[in-house]
Amino acid sequence: MTRFRGCIDIHSGQVKQIVGGTLHQDDTTPTSSSSKLSTNFVSTKPSSYYANLYQQNNVTGTHVIKLGSNTANDNAALEALRTWPNALQIGGGINGENSKYWIEQGASHVIVTSWLFPDGQFSQERLDQLVNEVGKERIVIDLSCRKKIDEKNGEVKWVVAINKWQTITDFELNRENFSKLSNFCDEFLVHAADVEGLCNGIDEELVVKLSEWCDIPITYAGGAKNVNDLNTVEKLSKGKVDLTYGSALDIFGGNLVKFQDCVDWNNNSN
Repeated sequence: MTRFRGCIDIHSGQVKQIVGGTLHQDDTTPTSSSSKLSTNFVSTKPSSYYANLYQQNNVTGTHVIKLGSNTANDNAALEALRTWPNALQIGGGINGENSKYWIEQGASHVIVTSWLFPDGQFSQERLDQLVNEVGKERIVIDLSCRKKIDEKNGEVKWVVAINKWQTITDFELNRENFSKLSNFCDEFLVHAADVEGLCNGIDEELVVKLSEWCDIPITYAGGAKNVNDLNTVEKLSKGKVDLTYGSALDIFGGNLVKFQDCVDWNNNSN
């Protein structure tokens, strides 16, 4: 059954909702790149508030994403992990050297993406290193992507986007690659970066493909704007794909989706 999964996105030490395609560098200082950042929501509440909210409502599989490698983000992430130990997944700047640290600090899983693609090329060696550090059962591989049109035949493809979704790789999302990587992780997370934070609807075609390509737990994020999107994803994926809401949720300042309705969906799906 498709389930609602939570998210806590942290930027400059605060819980925020950001339009995915506008995030460039760490954005900790007012530079030309940070001025392009489009933010939907900046919370006045700490990360622990959201971790506690998810815990009280048993929203398992929630991911904490550090949008930038700085001390403020690390501290906010640690605050969330310590509020609900061994339950939250942590992503953002995860690599072979710090992965064990985050597990020791209370993360249930580490989420890794950019580090697996040095110079934009997938590295099996780095993935092997990560498995040796924390074990495949603790790893979520983030294959967040952008849509690309094949110039030769006009077919739609999705390719992994790294470095805050600004660097497009040649690593394509398809059955072969999901099958290969599933031997080295416990779950997948896929942000559809082109629609992330826009609340204009999910990429339905991608959801269908994900359900066809992947045989282990997988969570889709990007564009969800209505509680009925849970039912849509359930039907499109035959219950194989979970869904995350961000900017549309009332707990993140949105007026399109009520958090309680998502919790009720999970409770009614048991």
